[in-house]
Amino acid sequence: MSQENTALQSNISITKSAQEYLAQLLAKQEVEGIGVRIFVEHPGTPRAECCMSYCQPDEIDETDLQIAYEKFTAYIDTPSIAYLHDAVIDYNKDRFGGQLTFRAPNSKVPQVGEDASIEERIYYVLQSEVNPQLASHGGMVELVEVIDDEHGKTAVLKFGGGCQGCSAVDVTLRQGVEVQLKQQIPELTHVIDETDHSQTHNAYYK
Repeated sequence: MSQENTALQSNISITKSAQEYLAQLLAKQEVEGIGVRIFVEHPGTPRAECCMSYCQPDEIDETDLQIAYEKFTAYIDTPSIAYLHDAVIDYNKDRFGGQLTFRAPNSKVPQVGEDASIEERIYYVLQSEVNPQLASHGGMVELVEVIDDEHGKTAVLKFGGGCQGCSAVDVTLRQGVEVQLKQQIPELTHVIDETDHSQTHNAYYK
């Protein structure tokens, strides 16, 4: 296990009560060697969501971070590792039975390293630089996808909030967002807006 993974293991915690609860769920599956998979969907963005699922023995990836507990093993998806620092999984009993809670304060924080993908770098620029500027106007923008074709790499963006249906979006996109993205991500050749602004009342997305 690398030093980075060892450090993460000490920074992600499944409490004793949560371990007992998960062990009971796993036992009911009656599958030898079954564990839990922990991952983050849309990591590093405002839509980040921490998830957990069963992990069958044939679903284990050699790149997974494996954390062995007394009665089961937790498998962490490699792309989610950086976003699960200081994560805590707990189980609180109540009169209705109980609830499993997942707190991951870094799941929405963009992480950009030397090997970051173009999507991760775009997310980082949008969240750290662009959206704080748009927030003053009640707007925001997010990455929908990156298209790779014969023309190069195109970032498809979706505007929301005060920017949705705004006649100034074209100016904002061309003079602001596109310039910032291209300056910091040279391989990005085009930036387009997915939003249909032809209807300014209750604008919708194509």
